[in-house]
Amino acid sequence: MADVIPTADSIVPPMVPRVARIAKRRREIADVVTLEIEGGAFDFAPGQFNMLTAFGVGEAAISVSGDPANSARLVHTIRAVGAVSRALAALHPGEPIGLRGPFGRGWPMQEAEGRDVIVVAGGLGLAPLRPALYRLFAEREKYGRIALLFGARSPQDILFRDELAEWRSRLDVEVEATVDHARGDWRGNVGVVTSLISRASFDPSRALAMLCGPEIMMRFVANAFIEMGVAEERIHLSMERNMKCAIGWCGHCQFGPVFICRDGPVFPYSQLRGLLAKKEI
Repeated sequence: MADVIPTADSIVPPMVPRVARIAKRRREIADVVTLEIEGGAFDFAPGQFNMLTAFGVGEAAISVSGDPANSARLVHTIRAVGAVSRALAALHPGEPIGLRGPFGRGWPMQEAEGRDVIVVAGGLGLAPLRPALYRLFAEREKYGRIALLFGARSPQDILFRDELAEWRSRLDVEVEATVDHARGDWRGNVGVVTSLISRASFDPSRALAMLCGPEIMMRFVANAFIEMGVAEERIHLSMERNMKCAIGWCGHCQFGPVFICRDGPVFPYSQLRGLLAKKEI
């Protein structure tokens, strides 16, 4: 069969979004909603992100939070904190949304095979890690011990409660959650997420860690793993800095010598350790 040569009309410039539509909208917590988007096949790797456009307002980089095995719809979990994210979070089923992507380097799922896997999420950081968790659970036989450690500001800020309860009921996964502060009716852990690491059962010499959350949290968690004997190159974190173009053109997400959109957003800690310690970057 002869090769198919793309025509000028079939080549879409990388900065031009395609138009999709909202299929479903679900409120997770007070300021966070999950949107399901349909309008084509959407293959992606766990940890990748898309550029979403609220027409007439702007564009924002949002990690994919759905199951990579389901290519019929894209799922994005969005916190309404700025003009664009508020406009995206306000979209309802049937309304159009602009889409570019997927972009970036995702979680090292193949490298994780045969290893104990520790997933540590802070707040909305659970959303970019959720596709990796779906893959871990769907291919459970490929991995050693699996632990999910999740931290939130308060019980009211815990994402994906039903799924967390479902995952916790499994006999082949450890799930621990903690909050920074809580009222008297909270019966779970109180404290920073690093306090959960010592509770997880894993072998540091064969463990791989995936982290997503505030940068200061990831730095402390990574250092805790290193002290336990986990190799720096097997600690991976997702950076979500000010990404604008998603293809390394604009320079907004430059972080020292790397561009988060092009070279990440997932990096081994060994690559970023020195940069994370510098306040001016």
